[in-house]
Amino acid sequence: MSLESLSEVNSSVSTNKKGWRKILAFIGPAYLISVGYMDPGNWATDIAAGSQFGYKLIWVLLMSNLIALLLQSLSARLGIVKGLDLAQASRNAYPSWANIPLYILAEIAIAACDLAEIIGMAIGLNLLFGLPLIWGISLTALDTVLLLYLLKKGMRTMEVFIVCLVFIIGASFVVEMLITGPVYTDVVKGLMPTGLSDDALYIGIGIIGATVMPHNLYLHSSLVQTRKIDRTFKGITKAIRYNFIDTTIALNLAFFVNAAILVLAGSAFYVNGYYNIAEIQDASKLLENLFGSVAPAFFAIALIAAGQSSTITGTLAGQIVMEGHLNLRIKPWLRRLITRLLAIIPALFTILYFGESALGNLLVLSQVVLSLQLGFAIIPLIHFNSDKKMMKEFAIKLWVKILAWISTAIIVYLNISLVVTEIKGWISEASPNKVILIYALVIPITLAAIALLIYVFIHPFLKSKSNNEPELPLGDG
Repeated sequence: MSLESLSEVNSSVSTNKKGWRKILAFIGPAYLISVGYMDPGNWATDIAAGSQFGYKLIWVLLMSNLIALLLQSLSARLGIVKGLDLAQASRNAYPSWANIPLYILAEIAIAACDLAEIIGMAIGLNLLFGLPLIWGISLTALDTVLLLYLLKKGMRTMEVFIVCLVFIIGASFVVEMLITGPVYTDVVKGLMPTGLSDDALYIGIGIIGATVMPHNLYLHSSLVQTRKIDRTFKGITKAIRYNFIDTTIALNLAFFVNAAILVLAGSAFYVNGYYNIAEIQDASKLLENLFGSVAPAFFAIALIAAGQSSTITGTLAGQIVMEGHLNLRIKPWLRRLITRLLAIIPALFTILYFGESALGNLLVLSQVVLSLQLGFAIIPLIHFNSDKKMMKEFAIKLWVKILAWISTAIIVYLNISLVVTEIKGWISEASPNKVILIYALVIPITLAAIALLIYVFIHPFLKSKSNNEPELPLGDG
């Protein structure tokens, strides 16, 4: 039994090439990562930001992108240097009693992320073909078959497929912007940081919270290992550099797509006096009213492409987390079906019992669940990259470490604030029976998750201190 991450494609892509062909050999993993930064879960925050504030919050998107670039680079570095994905490294670093909840939280977060992508794709199919949402959600189970087919064809085939979908998303928004005709001087002004009002701050938190996805950090540390590299100092250094180029290009494309959604919302809705558009369906209907049938068609095509590409990468992340944290290897089709069903079942249940209108609330809940998990991926990642015993000469420099911890503090604080705000909202709107349930179940689970997060943060420091204690000489007797 192989212990390699994604063993069926590990070291399957040769990088033994010269010049620009060598750079091209490393291009690919970050494009699979980038789809997580333009998934349907991000669309609502971008649409809300554009419709309420025009182009003023583009700088928040840019800041989020820079933080994402830093953290994804650390994820790639871990995979390249140690040949471990983030889940495997966590299993080695933390005791087994902590690893089980870490695995459960990671699996729930991946299912929550997958949930947003499934709903987004179902909405896209509904907008383009009039397919009922319940059928659209059921059809996403076929992604499992598609993923198995692509992996059988090889990593390069999958990367080409994802890049094509990313191109479709980008091209769709280029057409959208040509139709809506934004004022580009105002767009450029939006890149300059400005003060945020209370409403703008809330949307800004949503943008940052939706940008860095925990499953992407697990995924990137594994995908970089699909490249067969020279395990010398020079070979590893080159691999880190080329993967940084790959990450920079791919995440800048993701920034372009997110900025395009925000600009589209600003030029189509804000300029025309529609200030409170947050639902994807509402945005599509308004586009049709304002610009005819072509604009919503491209909008739906982009949404389907975003959902399809994101569900594939989310399912891969589910495999990495299960194998890494538990060292549990089951048949690929069964593993991917489990990951997909964890997301499909709550979506189908919500439609059947609460109706299609409740999907919006389910999306909010998925983002709150996602927020709780983020720290459990970022904090160990920084610890591993800072550990000179583990990473040796490839441990990150002090200034990178400071930037990483500041970014983490911002993200964790904003995400905990989001969770607290949502729980307060649930309490204020809930019936007395549901309030009891929130106090008895939701709040204790949240507090336990925060306590585990604190442990994840301090454990490496305690471990390092115990390892540095001088050994006592053995007695003669």
